[in-house]
Amino acid sequence: MSSSGSPKVTEKKVDKDQDDGEGGFFDKVKDFIQDIGEKIEEVVSFGKPTADVTGIHIPQISLEKVELIADVMITNPNPVPIPLVDIEYLIESEGRKLMSGTIPDAGTIHAHGSETVKIPVLLIYDDIKSTYGDIKPGSIIPYLIKVILHVDVPVIGRISLPLEKAGEIPVPYKPDVDISKIKFEKFSFEEATATLHLNLDNKNDFDLGLNALDYEIWLSNVSIASAETKESTNIKKQEVTTMNLPISFRPKDFGSAMWDMIRGKGTGYTIKGHIDVNTPFGHMKIPISREGGTTRLKKGDDDDDNDED
Repeated sequence: MSSSGSPKVTEKKVDKDQDDGEGGFFDKVKDFIQDIGEKIEEVVSFGKPTADVTGIHIPQISLEKVELIADVMITNPNPVPIPLVDIEYLIESEGRKLMSGTIPDAGTIHAHGSETVKIPVLLIYDDIKSTYGDIKPGSIIPYLIKVILHVDVPVIGRISLPLEKAGEIPVPYKPDVDISKIKFEKFSFEEATATLHLNLDNKNDFDLGLNALDYEIWLSNVSIASAETKESTNIKKQEVTTMNLPISFRPKDFGSAMWDMIRGKGTGYTIKGHIDVNTPFGHMKIPISREGGTTRLKKGDDDDDNDED
């Protein structure tokens, strides 16, 4: 019997290499989808940075100016670094602008990290006093520093972080100085030893902690003493503090002016020097000077209660 009328079944042989190729393709698609999912997850996790003014320091202060440095801590919760585009700052006192400025291209905040950015502010006292006449030397004034940080966050875009912190700064005043009297312990035309009574009038609204004093003194245009003392004392605010300084000189160097001194007439003097002090706001070296002053010479046994400047 012939089989030519029966249907013919053809079997197709599957190529093993082709099967592996299709499997590799699907694996790649699966990995791609997984990567996309992870990136979407990362995008969803982008958040807003936070910032805080952690402190304000005064590294330098003088009679002419004061430098403030504001420490700003910025925290980046994101998986990528974010650029700090610029920083705007304003410092004011009781609603009155003292100064303002901008710091461009202020750096980058690392991923999942925190950075402290330092913002320096320099205040010139002459500018402040010329603008606001009621701000007096020796006073303490309140201030408010306002900071705006501009940052670029991926996906979210540019955002601004406003901050502020209050404090106080001084407007320091140079103490007035005068020599109330010079009391002799030993006197001859060849050598004289005496105690000089130096008054320091602190007109500031804060104490001055004296660490050291250097000075030079002239009587009748003749230099009689030049020295430095490390004596420590507290010069209280709005008070006069008297320091007793030992000196020695040769009276014969004064010529005829010495006779006026001996007769008890007023003696012209000049004093120049510096005081090294600590203040509640930092260390200062303040110049002191007085020209054209008049003092009197006293014997060591004179009654101090009857002295007149």
